[in-house]
Amino acid sequence: MPVDRRALVTGSAGFIGYHLCERLLAAGWQVTGLDGMTPYYDPGLKRDRHSRLARHAGFRAVVGMVEAPGLAAGLLAETRPALVVHLAAQAGVRHSLEAPESYVAANLAGTFALLEAARATPPAHLMLASTSSVYGASTTLPYAETDRADWPLSFYAATKKATEAMAHSYAHLFAIPVTAFRFFTVYGPWGRPDMALFRFTRAILAGEPIEVYGHGAMRRDFTYVGDLVEGIMRLIAVVPPPPGPSRPPLVDCDSLSPAAPWRVVNLGNGAPVELVDFIAAVEAAAGRRAERRLMPMQPGDVPATWASTALADALIGPLPRTPLAEGVAAFVAWYRDRHGI
Repeated sequence: MPVDRRALVTGSAGFIGYHLCERLLAAGWQVTGLDGMTPYYDPGLKRDRHSRLARHAGFRAVVGMVEAPGLAAGLLAETRPALVVHLAAQAGVRHSLEAPESYVAANLAGTFALLEAARATPPAHLMLASTSSVYGASTTLPYAETDRADWPLSFYAATKKATEAMAHSYAHLFAIPVTAFRFFTVYGPWGRPDMALFRFTRAILAGEPIEVYGHGAMRRDFTYVGDLVEGIMRLIAVVPPPPGPSRPPLVDCDSLSPAAPWRVVNLGNGAPVELVDFIAAVEAAAGRRAERRLMPMQPGDVPATWASTALADALIGPLPRTPLAEGVAAFVAWYRDRHGI
């Protein structure tokens, strides 16, 4: 585990990045947060997240794109963090149909710039975000880290799978310990406006209809953001060991690379929920019924996601599993407070 408590978090003004920085700061870390404040969704929400983090003396905000020439390299050389958590990315399956070039810049070029920075100034542990979308056309449920993930169904998923592979090559070539975690439909307060919970809550409270894709039959492994962040915090200490005779025996179902100090770990709730049941939880929290417009599945979507948590359980113990009704109610309460409803 890194004994030095200096961290660099990219995407620090994002939904997950904000919550992770809060936890790191509360645990006594000195955190440098890098974020590009892109207009994919309301930059005001991102600025508000950063302003809340700025209340901590240990937080330093840097505004800039991770792919900007020299920026990541300069930050790592200056701060020499023991921990780097790379969350900055262009997110969204559907948006990747409309603006694929932004995924090339943020996800591919941005990750390359960060890996080059880590090559020059190696951290004790490099952690980076991937997604359950990489499982793509796989029909084996629940998804396990050792399953093949070779058939992405969206360009977003393809770029995230590429970031895993890029990081593996740097872990092998330059002995940089890397943990990639695959997220499963994260939700909670301060969530992204493009995600279903935000859109459903806004529409229901405004008395507007909601669009229900896949006719409500899709299943998602909804994961509360606090549970996810707990998983990341625990994984900080689980640094992938290098290959060789001194490597300890693998746990069952381990995804540790035979050629590098690199591992991928699912971080999910492990219990998929039908979209209609998720909507019912939003209705209950909002105290209103939704007018539903049933729609077909959109290109790039998959019918179901479901995380196998066996590896995470073995490495860091079972994570908290916030009940769906409780997590959705927390988001709706935050939304009402933020918008004065």
